[in-house]
Amino acid sequence: MHQVSRRHEKRSEGRTEGWAGVRAGGRAGAVALLLAGAMALTACGSGDSASGDRHAVNSDTRKGQGSTGGGQPAPDAVAPEKGRSAAPTEDSGDESKLDVAPPDYLSTFALDVDTASYGYARRTLGDGMLPSPEEVRPEEFVNSFRQGYERPKGPGFSVNVDGARIGSGKGAGGGTGASDWSLLRVGLATEAAPSTAERPPAALTFVVDISGSMAETGRLDLVRKSLNILTDELRDDDSISLVTFSDEAETRLPMTRLKGNRNRIKDVVEEMQPTQSTNVEAGITLGYEESVEGHRKGATNRVVLLSDALANTGDTEADGILEKIDSTRREYGITLFGVGVGSDYGDAFMEQLTNKGDGNTTYVGDEEQARKVFVDQLPAHLEIRARDAKAQVAFDRKTVKQFRLIGYENRKVADEDFRDDSVDGGEVGPGHTVTALYAVRLREGASGTVAKATVRWLDPKTREAQEETGTATTGAIDGSLWGGGSDRLQVAAVAAYFADHLRGGDLPGAPGLGELASRAAGLAETTEDSSVTKLAKAIGQADRIKGGSGTDEEPEPGEGEIG
Repeated sequence: MHQVSRRHEKRSEGRTEGWAGVRAGGRAGAVALLLAGAMALTACGSGDSASGDRHAVNSDTRKGQGSTGGGQPAPDAVAPEKGRSAAPTEDSGDESKLDVAPPDYLSTFALDVDTASYGYARRTLGDGMLPSPEEVRPEEFVNSFRQGYERPKGPGFSVNVDGARIGSGKGAGGGTGASDWSLLRVGLATEAAPSTAERPPAALTFVVDISGSMAETGRLDLVRKSLNILTDELRDDDSISLVTFSDEAETRLPMTRLKGNRNRIKDVVEEMQPTQSTNVEAGITLGYEESVEGHRKGATNRVVLLSDALANTGDTEADGILEKIDSTRREYGITLFGVGVGSDYGDAFMEQLTNKGDGNTTYVGDEEQARKVFVDQLPAHLEIRARDAKAQVAFDRKTVKQFRLIGYENRKVADEDFRDDSVDGGEVGPGHTVTALYAVRLREGASGTVAKATVRWLDPKTREAQEETGTATTGAIDGSLWGGGSDRLQVAAVAAYFADHLRGGDLPGAPGLGELASRAAGLAETTEDSSVTKLAKAIGQADRIKGGSGTDEEPEPGEGEIG
């Protein structure tokens, strides 16, 4: 068997803070802007007639360089200056006499299609343990389930905004203090994935962890099965290369076309054996070198990291690792897809790598999940349909008293950076959906616009910026959540409340775990969705481990965004 081997020596050069740090100061930047009195941020959407508008804007401008540069929120999110002095609220008094900034009614975040947090939580619960609260990301729980959104007819996004009243009282299932709270769902969807025959060819570099920790059942053995499954699924004109790493990195297979080489590829995969330490830095660096060397013009070029992400040798910080391959990643447009394995898994580290590497991450705990990822998802979703995608939701202070974005804490973006295309967003492929849930408290007797959602992204080929909007009114969220008309909205709510329970949160109206398990079981029957059945099982496992749980208390009253 012909095989090329090349080793990557550990590098010693220092590390600097890179482009990936831009997200960290999102909240501080927004507060500073408000305190400086730059402008009042409020929602004054013009109603449902704005829904579905798409705008093409110049993506080359930057802060201070014209109407579409950085430093601007979405259209219809800026109020006249008089809006700064007082928010119309029945209990706040005259805010113009207070030396405080008015509440912020904008919510801005980078899109995220990751699902690893939910997959790893299911694995952990199956082992009889609760996941660590810091490993629970509600958006990844919610985005693990189908939502049934209407998809656009071409490139870009559809924007769907709806919701329902949570409700309270006996039998309502809304938990404590939920009578005046609603869930608002912002749903984004791309055009359906093309058939296998229609997509562009793929050039995939697999970077496989063969450190000693990968010897555990369900790690390297599952990786071998996954790669063999994918080898059978890929097209003849697709190509793959294989890099392994422990304390050093080694090229096991240069970029090789699938046609006529499937058995050779499987032989190389089967030869992988666990040994020594975990030098993720060496693996990713060599992986990107191989991806560049085997780069195919017109193909989807991607690095796929398969690991338990327990880095203990070389640089163990995501920023430092990605700094070393940053120029290569940007020049060639190579994205990083992470596949996590193992009962002890470095979830946060893997997520940081893929978020900052313009990719996404998932978790594989068994062969069934491996088939879902490597047969159903990866081949169809190899393309990137939207780069640096961000969403901004402008709430109308005339109708909304409080709101809270459920999850997305490490994906938040400063409001003024929404239209700054130098600020990193998320990458989204064909057939993907992204859901953001908000707990929203309406003002008493409120009627009219609740929120306007705008998504902004860059075309992956032209880098031209596009925007799409959708609007919801109070009438769109008046129905009852539980037992209402949307089973998929209820599934999303169950997943979000479940995640909030696991991390000890305080969402208003959260039902207890026992009730959530029962609701999930009922939804599994009505949707005939096996993934919802597994959700019900996971919630039941959590309830038994915790010995039963109650409901959470309502947060203290306030104005604007609550965190």
